[in-house]
Amino acid sequence: MIEQARFWRHPAVPETDLLKARYVTHRFSRHVHDGYAIGLIVSGVEEFDYRGTLHRAAAGELVLVNPDSVHTGQAGVPGGWAYRMLYPSVDALTAIAAELGAPAGTPHFHAQVARDDQLAALLGRAHQAAERGDALAASTLSRTLFARLVTRHATPRPVAPVAAEGRRAVRAALDLLHESLVDPPPLEDLAVAVGARPFALLRAFKAATGLPPHAYLTSLRVRQARRLLLSGMRPARVAAEVGFTDQAHLNRHFKRIVGVPPAAYQRAARTYKTDDSPGP
Repeated sequence: MIEQARFWRHPAVPETDLLKARYVTHRFSRHVHDGYAIGLIVSGVEEFDYRGTLHRAAAGELVLVNPDSVHTGQAGVPGGWAYRMLYPSVDALTAIAAELGAPAGTPHFHAQVARDDQLAALLGRAHQAAERGDALAASTLSRTLFARLVTRHATPRPVAPVAAEGRRAVRAALDLLHESLVDPPPLEDLAVAVGARPFALLRAFKAATGLPPHAYLTSLRVRQARRLLLSGMRPARVAAEVGFTDQAHLNRHFKRIVGVPPAAYQRAARTYKTDDSPGP
């Protein structure tokens, strides 16, 4: 069975990406998103590890992944799976929750696989409208979908159980990693820089982010690579700018996290800008 994937920007909802894909052998490595990942399994079964727990999502079920939550993705049956995904930003869902009068805090999906036939049908219609480029229908249906998801399946985000000193060290370490994509310090130097012991920092970092620093750095690099690709920078230069050894290194990690190669991601963004956007 042939694998296919298309990744593009939403034609009318800011800071929202979309993916339509069928995967059989492709495996998503452990990674995080800075926003939400909300999807509908169209056929087959997807299997994914989410913060250490294995989940299986079958046809007709919703997949709900929270921001900065470590997860994977792979086929749960020999024929693989097909799905439609939306990736709204944290700000987008938080604003909708506030409009609905929800308690203060970032919306947090308490279940990662949900059976909700009404919302599954709504997600399918919203995604198909976005695929057609029908901006009015896509924006109306997508915002309605997000509002109902927040109302039915989300609660305010729980506070991670990390001691105050550990949280301080992790925040400082994250700042340093953001500033050092190309030449990051080894764990020992990172710990010294934030005033912590190496093992204590590693333990607090994994508790707060779900990933060790080197794996989180890969997600940061891919995140920055997406921004640079959207700006029009050539993939080979992007690889150097974000700290990957070469373009092949970028390609490998980018596809394992985003689901499509960098060049395909950039082409889709360029097509959207040319065909659908009113200007630069």
